[in-house]
Amino acid sequence: MTRPAQSSTASSDGSFRIALLLGCALMMLISPSAQAQTFTVLHTFSGPDGLYPYSGVTLDRAGNLYGTTYGGGANRDGTVYQLKRAGASYIHNQLHAFTGGSDGEQPYGGVIFGPDGALYGTTSIGGFEGGGTVFSLRPPVTICRSVLCPWTETVLYSVANLNGVQPFYGQIAFDSAGNIYGTTAFGGGEEYGDVYELSRSGNSWTGTQLYGFGDPDAQYPAHNMILDSAGNLYGTTDEGGSHSQGTVFELVRSGSGWAENILFSFGELEGLGAYPVAGVIMDRVGNLYGGTTSDGFVASVFELSPSGNGWQITVLHTFQAGSSDGPWGNLVLDSNGNLYGTTKSLGTFGLGNIFKLSPSGNGWTYTDLYDFSNNGDGEFPTGDLTIDGSGNIYGTNMGENGHGVVWKLTP
Repeated sequence: MTRPAQSSTASSDGSFRIALLLGCALMMLISPSAQAQTFTVLHTFSGPDGLYPYSGVTLDRAGNLYGTTYGGGANRDGTVYQLKRAGASYIHNQLHAFTGGSDGEQPYGGVIFGPDGALYGTTSIGGFEGGGTVFSLRPPVTICRSVLCPWTETVLYSVANLNGVQPFYGQIAFDSAGNIYGTTAFGGGEEYGDVYELSRSGNSWTGTQLYGFGDPDAQYPAHNMILDSAGNLYGTTDEGGSHSQGTVFELVRSGSGWAENILFSFGELEGLGAYPVAGVIMDRVGNLYGGTTSDGFVASVFELSPSGNGWQITVLHTFQAGSSDGPWGNLVLDSNGNLYGTTKSLGTFGLGNIFKLSPSGNGWTYTDLYDFSNNGDGEFPTGDLTIDGSGNIYGTNMGENGHGVVWKLTP
């Protein structure tokens, strides 16, 4: 995402206390690279089956994987695909090839299963005024005798009807009532993006803009929203905030509308990095975890914890990074509280890596699990990670001319 010069004087709400735990870098235990992990490429895209798998993958109960490609496919406008598990291997099935018209095109974000068992996702363009769409995909009504069976796509909403345009990275989210929440990267407020809600109304959907980002404010939400048990929404913006270097924000219900709280503005403290493209994830007690790209010096993995009437930020690990390094996709937590993530262009070969952060008595232990080399394993991972019940990690990578891969890592 481009970062035009901005003059922003926005500041965090005064009721939100922010404290950096000094000395966290000294507490960090850094382990050597652990390249003995089992890494497997599950699929390599060739063009007709898709190109540029920017998003990660979603798992179903049978262990099948689902994702999107930004380009390629039958119409070269992107795809939704399934990798159907067949013993130790996977069979690729192109569920939908976007046509570049009313059905949308070029999906950046991934897909997620809704309460009704259908797949849901977004496209970055297409639909009304080319602003992008929210869509669903359902399997054939009749039994399909072939392994490769297309699904039926339905466009639920054209997001330009809400004034926002271009849904970007990350998946949509559902609340307990089946409402959909998502973000657009541009438009909405003063062309800085918005947060929207889709509610089912009979056989159709009604769209509502919950919040439009303006100036001065958080700006350009590039990733997904998450919900807590109370229905509050959390996300990140790539820019804006009191130093124009991005924010973590919360939206809470306020009367008939929603109110924004900026939990943290990047650029206030050194050693954190800035410009968070990735979203945040939440653990069982309400702590948020995310990553930053570089502010020109460092990138990081951080934790935001509720503390009294505010939030406390802790640096879990600092990367010595260049201009676009650091995590671009969401982290994932395992059952033991370990965090896993990827960097876009760090590691031994400068093409990205998979890492693990393990909590310990003295801080967090960093382990480099795998370094991408673009020697059949792809490069530049940008998608969210997924973990299965056995602790296996799944993700996607770019490759030469978009010929990316879907991979699996057994830690």
